[in-house]
Amino acid sequence: MNKDHIIDMKNIVKNFFIDTPNEVHIIKNIDLRVKKGEFVSIIGASGSGKSTLMNIIGALDRPTSGTYTLDGIPLEDMTDNALSDVRNKKIGFVFQTFNLIPRNSALKNVELPMLYAGMDKKSRLERARYLLDLVGIGDRINFMPNELSGGQKQRVAIARALANNPAIILADEPTGALDSQTGHLVVDLFHKIHKQEGKTIVLITHNKELASETQRIITLKDGMIVTQKCNSAGFKRYLNNADKQSAEASGLVSESDMEIEGGDTCL
Repeated sequence: MNKDHIIDMKNIVKNFFIDTPNEVHIIKNIDLRVKKGEFVSIIGASGSGKSTLMNIIGALDRPTSGTYTLDGIPLEDMTDNALSDVRNKKIGFVFQTFNLIPRNSALKNVELPMLYAGMDKKSRLERARYLLDLVGIGDRINFMPNELSGGQKQRVAIARALANNPAIILADEPTGALDSQTGHLVVDLFHKIHKQEGKTIVLITHNKELASETQRIITLKDGMIVTQKCNSAGFKRYLNNADKQSAEASGLVSESDMEIEGGDTCL
C-alpha cells in the first residue's frame, strides 16, 4: 500500500442473498484509492451502489471479498468490536438527517464522541467550543436541536464529526435535507475544514453541482466506477488567490481537467 493513501480498496465485491437464487451483485470489483488530504465526491444514480460503497468505506459493513486498508489498518479480518473502535477513532460521519440527540444541547452533542473516547471533561469542553466556533455557531452552544435551523443542525453534526480528530470525514448526502442555498453554505464549510484542518473528505451525493466543487469526482454505475475526473476548475473557485497560488505551486491542482481510468488519485 502507498503510505500516502488513506483509503486503499482493492477488488471490493459486495453481494447480498449469497448462495441463493436471489443473489444480488451490488459492488463489482471496485478499486478505490484516496490520498491523505484529498476532497473527493462519489456520485451516482439511485441503485448505482454508492450507499453500499459508503457503508464499506465507513466500516459499517463488510465486503463479500476484496481488501480494504484505512489509514494503514487492514480491516477485512477485524472483529466487530475492533471495527467499532476504528469507526470511533478514524471516521467522522455526517448524515443527511443530522442524527442529533434531541435532549442534548449543541455543545453536549459535540462532546458525546469525546466522552465515549474517554477524554476528560475540561478537554471535551474546550474542543467542543473550538469546533462549534469553527463551523460558525459558537454563539449557539447552549441551543437545543429544536431551536436550530436545518443548516445550523448540520453545522453541529459536522462539528461532532470532527470531535475525535478523525482521519477522514465521510459525508452521506449532507445537503439532502436542506434548501439549495443552505446546502451550498454547508459545502463551503467542508471547504473551510478541508483547508484549515487538512481533513480528507469523501462526499457521497447525487447532486452533480455540489460534486463539481470537489477535487475529484468519482462516478458509479451498476456497482462499478465508470469515470474519475480531476476537477481543478471547480475546486479552484473555492480557493482564495493566495491559496490558489500555493496549491498550483505545490501541484495540488492542475491547470486543466483530466479524465483518468482505474482507482488511483489524480493528484
